[in-house]
Order: sequence, then C-alpha cells, then structure tokens
Amino acid sequence: MRRATRSHAIGRYARDVRTGRLERSLSALTAVGALVTAGEIYFEHDKASFGNRWMWVPVALGPVGAIAGLSGVASRRAAKTLLPIASATIVANGLQGAWLHARGVAQKPGGWHNFRYNVEMGPPLLAPLLVTLVGGMGLLAAALRREK
Repeated sequence: MRRATRSHAIGRYARDVRTGRLERSLSALTAVGALVTAGEIYFEHDKASFGNRWMWVPVALGPVGAIAGLSGVASRRAAKTLLPIASATIVANGLQGAWLHARGVAQKPGGWHNFRYNVEMGPPLLAPLLVTLVGGMGLLAAALRREK
C-alpha cells in the first residue's frame, strides 16, 4: 500500500512538472535558497569585515526572500505579488554584487592584468550570480501555475 502511495505522489509530481505547475515548490526552494545564501554571504562578508556598507544588503535580503517564498507557498496572491517583487530585488542586488566584485578585482594591485591572482585572492567574481539564481527561481515561481 505504501509503495502505491509513493508512486502516485511521484506520478503527480511528474505531471505537475510537465504541465508547469510548480509555483508552490519553487516558492519553497526560493525560501530555502535565500536563507542558505544569506548565511554564506554573511560569513564571507564578515571575513572582509563588512568593509563596504553594501555588503549588508544581500544579508538583509535573505530573510526577505525567505518570507516571500514561504508566503508564496501559503498564498497564491503572495506568490503573484510579494514573491516577484522580493525576487526582482534579489536579482538586482546580485547583479550589483557582480559589478562590485568585478570592481574589487580591478582595484587589487595589478588589476585585470594580474587576472589569475586577483580573481583567486580578490572578491569571488561569480558568487553574486548565485544570489541572482535564487531571485530568478522566485521570478519563475511567480510565472508558473500553482499545484493542485
């Protein structure tokens, strides 16, 4: 009996994926992803002593993304209003972070001419794009249909 229930749940989930009904699932993944990335960002920016006040923004946006994601799980209305606003803000901050990190690499001794060393020792160039992916998941969740 238990095996039939499990295969029914897998079949239902596969049908939801085929028909684009992933709003709640992606909202939940956005919430988890926002918290995990905010925690990682906090530790990485703490190593840099929060030398730039903009370093606090992605840390603060983590709980905002988590609340918006959980709200999207609970409410269709929140998934179509609150979640895309929070997610778009996270995407914009991720793109800003990529620019700030690129600027940080350029400001290291030798700048881009000393590419390999400065990319390894400077701010992680591609890390802010991971935050952008979390925001993108939230935007995608808002665009998809809700599971039954």
